[in-house]
Amino acid sequence: MSDLRLVVLGRTGAGKRSAVCSILGLQDCEQDKDPGCSKHRGEVAGRQVVVVSSPAWFGSECDPSERRRHISSFIALSSPGPHAFLLCVPVNQPADGETKALDVLTELFGASAVSANTILLFTHTEELEEDEPLEAYLATWRKDLQELVERCGDRYHTLETRGGEPEERKVVEELLEKVEQAVTESGTRHFSCPLYEEAEERVRARQEEMARQRRDNDQADVTEEEMEAVRDEAERSVDDLNVDVDNIFPSPPSPSSPSSSSFLWGLWEKLAGWMTWLPTLVRREALLGALVGLFVGGPFGGMMGATVGSVATEVKRRKTEKTKKT
Repeated sequence: MSDLRLVVLGRTGAGKRSAVCSILGLQDCEQDKDPGCSKHRGEVAGRQVVVVSSPAWFGSECDPSERRRHISSFIALSSPGPHAFLLCVPVNQPADGETKALDVLTELFGASAVSANTILLFTHTEELEEDEPLEAYLATWRKDLQELVERCGDRYHTLETRGGEPEERKVVEELLEKVEQAVTESGTRHFSCPLYEEAEERVRARQEEMARQRRDNDQADVTEEEMEAVRDEAERSVDDLNVDVDNIFPSPPSPSSPSSSSFLWGLWEKLAGWMTWLPTLVRREALLGALVGLFVGGPFGGMMGATVGSVATEVKRRKTEKTKKT
């Protein structure tokens, strides 16, 4: 496998930049901080690796007018197709955003994009107890994350380690091995689908056009290095693929829509989800209960605040029992 192409996806703050830097051995300041898609190359453990990073276009915070451009861009930059999608998943947050991301990948590229070509990359693992392995944390506390793992064919990894540089290199090599194993099991050279086929056709056509213009201007053949630069430029020029974003991302309801009446209940479900699994918030149960009551107000707010406190107390009790046993 001469070129290993990886697409790094994730919500804002999920650790995409750190993942790119870890894989390619970059210093953080070396990575392009452009808010759009970025592409980086490097040699890692004897492999030529290309890493494409994309903004959180699947999230509600993404401007709808920018969404098509972001999707088209990361597809073109990783054409003719990636060997793996790496979805960064912070372990210190609920998994609703990542569930949405997998749903969107399925809509865009087909079920195999998730089941055969996606690897979950867990981040923010410093939130875990030092003696608590990631596997145990997922099995004991995080049914939501465990469901994501199952959707991705039980493929997951983390690049975060408490060891030094040798350990950091080791976990990167292990990730690349998992990517190659996934490609072998899929029976294909890399992931492909109609959108990627369209992107590659557009990129090649643009590359040939630009190469022809250079030959006409310079009256000389385009070298191999120049063709590679032309390819990069051609990839960056494709930002309007035929992506059906309107059906995949329906417009949010207006404030006057009847469905907006469920906002508070949805907010409560999300808050309760946070409190049931995040032990690090136990020290703040009283504050959160008060904030909920203040935000919502009235008897309903008081009820939710009390529930937050009781849930957090239960988490604290379980941690205490665990400490006594050890």
